[in-house]
Amino acid sequence: MFLKHTQIEPERANGLLQAAEAAARHVPPAFPLDATVAVNPFLGQAGEDLAHASARLARVAGARLTLPRETYRQLIDDGEITDEDLADALDDCTSSLKPVDLADLKAQARLPGKPTEPLPTIADLATQATGTDWTAVIRRSVGLWAAGNFDRGQALWTPAPGRGAFASWREWATNDLTPEISGLRGFCAHVAEAPDTSERAILRATETLTLNEAAAETVFHRYYTDLGGWAQHARWLLWTAELDGQTDRTLCDLLAIRMLWEEALLRHVPELADAWSKVVASHEMLITPDQDCVVDVILQEARERGFQRCMAIDLEIPARKQKRPKFQVACCIDVRAGPLRRALEDIDPDIETIGFAGFFGLPVAHRSHGTEEVALHLPVLLQPTQQTSSHLAPVQEQRVRIQSRTMRAWARFRQAAVSSFAFVEAAGPVYGAKLVRDALGLGHKAATAAPAPRFEVEMSAEEKAGLAAKVLTAMSLTQGHAPMVLLLGHGASTTNNPHESAYQCGACGGQAGDVSARLLAALLNDTETRAGLQGHGIEVPADTVFVAGLHDTTTDRVALYPDGLGKAHEGTLAKARELLSRAGREVAAGRAKRLPGARPDTVDRRALDWAEVRPEWGLAGCAAFIAAPRTQVAKERLDGRCFLHSYDWTTDADFETLTLILTAPAVVASWISLQYYGSTVAPDLFGAGNKLIHNVTSGIGVVEGNGGILRPGLPRQALYDSVRSIHDPLRLSVLVEAPEEAIQTVLDAHDDVRALFENRWMHLFALKDGHVSARYKPGKGWVAAR
Repeated sequence: MFLKHTQIEPERANGLLQAAEAAARHVPPAFPLDATVAVNPFLGQAGEDLAHASARLARVAGARLTLPRETYRQLIDDGEITDEDLADALDDCTSSLKPVDLADLKAQARLPGKPTEPLPTIADLATQATGTDWTAVIRRSVGLWAAGNFDRGQALWTPAPGRGAFASWREWATNDLTPEISGLRGFCAHVAEAPDTSERAILRATETLTLNEAAAETVFHRYYTDLGGWAQHARWLLWTAELDGQTDRTLCDLLAIRMLWEEALLRHVPELADAWSKVVASHEMLITPDQDCVVDVILQEARERGFQRCMAIDLEIPARKQKRPKFQVACCIDVRAGPLRRALEDIDPDIETIGFAGFFGLPVAHRSHGTEEVALHLPVLLQPTQQTSSHLAPVQEQRVRIQSRTMRAWARFRQAAVSSFAFVEAAGPVYGAKLVRDALGLGHKAATAAPAPRFEVEMSAEEKAGLAAKVLTAMSLTQGHAPMVLLLGHGASTTNNPHESAYQCGACGGQAGDVSARLLAALLNDTETRAGLQGHGIEVPADTVFVAGLHDTTTDRVALYPDGLGKAHEGTLAKARELLSRAGREVAAGRAKRLPGARPDTVDRRALDWAEVRPEWGLAGCAAFIAAPRTQVAKERLDGRCFLHSYDWTTDADFETLTLILTAPAVVASWISLQYYGSTVAPDLFGAGNKLIHNVTSGIGVVEGNGGILRPGLPRQALYDSVRSIHDPLRLSVLVEAPEEAIQTVLDAHDDVRALFENRWMHLFALKDGHVSARYKPGKGWVAAR
């Protein structure tokens, strides 16, 4: 019987709603397209290891979290995974289901892996019983509603503001005849008589579906995975609300919506009750990895040990320079900056490079000129503490805003339901010529530099000096300054690319890094800042100047912004530009070897080609994070694969900088690594699919084709060329040059960070004089490296 009101005991109701909350926490957030940030897709599974996460996601999504068995077998045959790697991985495994010895493990690796299928929903069972693909019907129907409900400015008509998702959907669904046309009679009435809140709807549905508390959490998680990126967008809404000390009910609303569909389908096909009761019984079972899963995780661990073995051999210790460098170049720790740093050092050994998070320690909320919209230029783990803007003088600013409004109005005229047809008829030939120019890459105009950013609230001399000292200390740049220090943020030029922000600086929240670099350069050149730094034990030479720049990782060109510098520095700036140009050409030549169809002389044109699905490889290949004095890695195997953070523990008296590194940049790097990992090993769950059939939806994400579920994560073209995978899915190896006791103190003070290492979502190593000295073993602490 379908009840209008539930009679669930309060204690049981609380338990079921807590299960819904727990299931929601298993869903990773998906950031919108205008500020795409790499997110760890296993964020909700950080408290369990890879084997248990694999078992969980196999149950609720049918996803594998490791490579196909034949891939490991080929790596063993090719010598990429050695017997030593296999033996060490086997020894580290604590499962009672692991192979008995190395020979047994190698024999298991020769067997085909077991296919994974999620436990079915009632929609899946109804599809088998009726022949109608109810899962597809639900995804299309919910997707059509969600595209309008969550719209962020793309649609010309949007729903009334201020309403919750559940109320909005009920109004929409009571007037949508698609389910009834598909054969689900009475669906509109079923929605109309549903409880008025999502919590009550969920509780009533649990009674109808005979769910108990033991089964509820993974059943709910199953429904969330069925909604794809829409659930992940709702998780992002909750994420942002909680950063502001609030909450958001959208995830709960989506669960209620999905469960109302299940209720209706069970009523439509009541003979499914017996089959469904067996599914519920399977959900009641504890999540435990089977032997097949355990073997796959051991093989993945062995693959990562093979990489770590090569990396330990390839680490190099450059001789420390005693004389003053000609230039110092501070770049983001992004793996794409590594080749530029090496190229500069190869061109001139008297150039010293530095790695630091691309927001340069300035967590700012920035307003660009011509708009009041605020963009967060900081890692998503942090909250902004400074407000900045690039606004011009009032008259000039007003002129820019009028131009922007005119362009938006023109765009809406072109896209409107009626005027779009007349526009095509009248302006089609003119735009035909424009399309030809754009197709040939001839219509591009060089972007002009934005006005210099500034802090909106003027800081006192003491505040300037304190902020500057904090940043310079974190950068390990408190002494030995060159006459010119370049602070290079990074961004990427792309055309016709929905995922454009994913190529920008992750440390800047999916924005380009020029704003942060220019703010810091201005701060460090300020006379009050310089005078106050002496009180913090930092003395910057009077002839040292800081210059901001932006490294375009698609073209490998670097633009410098000598804001406020006079003619006295023109000669040095010219030399810097010449060195950067040479280094950029070398990096582009190296990138051309990896990009399909690219040549050194044309690789930069990919940024202008609106048909190019691979303008660059982004962070594909990322595998390690190194925090140490400028530790180089062998070019052949590791260049462009490591996040390189400059760090000198001997100058970090209280290990405040070490704490910052392990709790922010290292964690962000792991998010990036695991996003690439998840999009590679579980593309149906965590990948965005095929770029060629993407359609931007609601301004927040993409769908494949003309509707359905939102597809978060990375598209296939960001991970594969036409033949093979470019990204090698490895959990991040973190190497830190610091005493083991100091590293352990940081871990002991931050349970969430320690859990990432204890559950092996990251590997941790201590370095001494550039060599791996110890490995952190979960549950055992530090053991000497062999």
